[in-house]
Amino acid sequence: MTIHAIGLMSGTSLDGLDICLAKFQRKDQWSFQIIKAETISYPKEWEDKLKNAIYANTEQLLELNSEYGFYLGKLVDNFIHQYDIKDISLISSHGHTIFHQPHKKFTLQIGDGRAIKIATNLPTIYDFRTQDVLMGGNGAPLVPIGDELLFSEYDACLNLGGFSNISLKVNNERIAFDIVPVNIVLNKLAQKFNKDFDKNGDLAKEGKINNELLHTLNSLDFYNKSHPKSLGVEWCHKNIFPLFNSFATLDILATFTEHIAQQISNVINQYTLKNILFTGGGTYNQYLIEKIKSKTTGEIVIPESQIIDYKEALIFAFMGILRFNQEINVLASATGSARDHSSGIIA
Repeated sequence: MTIHAIGLMSGTSLDGLDICLAKFQRKDQWSFQIIKAETISYPKEWEDKLKNAIYANTEQLLELNSEYGFYLGKLVDNFIHQYDIKDISLISSHGHTIFHQPHKKFTLQIGDGRAIKIATNLPTIYDFRTQDVLMGGNGAPLVPIGDELLFSEYDACLNLGGFSNISLKVNNERIAFDIVPVNIVLNKLAQKFNKDFDKNGDLAKEGKINNELLHTLNSLDFYNKSHPKSLGVEWCHKNIFPLFNSFATLDILATFTEHIAQQISNVINQYTLKNILFTGGGTYNQYLIEKIKSKTTGEIVIPESQIIDYKEALIFAFMGILRFNQEINVLASATGSARDHSSGIIA
């Protein structure tokens, strides 16, 4: 069985839309090949719309859901024509997360898949998280199914995106959980210096670690919770950003980078992991990676840039294929839902 699919991922750090076209084959087990992938930066207009959507009223949000769906469809249609793509079976879209409150039984990723289908004339799978939340799960993390079936040669897969999450095998069961906020915080701090992100951690290097702030951060309740557990933007606004008010921004960057490294290394050491695949934009933060390496004995594997940048979009393409075939694409051991299930709406 061979199938070509496009995966779409828009992360909380608002750096753009990841589009990944990949070929998947199943013989004894699944394999993949990324054929073409790129990130399309959001124009200022869309960056502002997505950033401010959390404050929108219901009518505005419904309008944005449709508008963003058509926008995604247009971007995909352009991508298909630009690279003269002929063989494609489906599109699988994560959408852009506006709310994620699984304890209240809701999560919202906008970008109506029906609009994407109308714009591209291709079957589109979307809204992967809601069903899991309704089944008592966290609705996250979802990528462990891809880690299990596409990246099983690693002890663990760790993503450094807006948040850091990890998936690993424990007692022959795939578990996964969010570890700590990463770029959602670092990028916001870097913006105070008119930079989109802290390249290589250069700004953090200039600051001094504030031990009082570091202790407060490390003492947050979330870090003592057992898995499964997940983080959201709202959690950062409530628990992280208010702590920064009385400190210099460079020192906050230095301290928060140290905080990230400590929380990630705690997890790696707790499970005595031997080789860990690192992906996501934060992998390019050399200062952060050096800090993590210095605190762990496990081998930190940094793959080729295509995997670093597009692993999540790749796995969402894969999840769409599984859903289209009515196969399991969400693992209860990772999300905490009632059972493994096949999630996503097919448009």
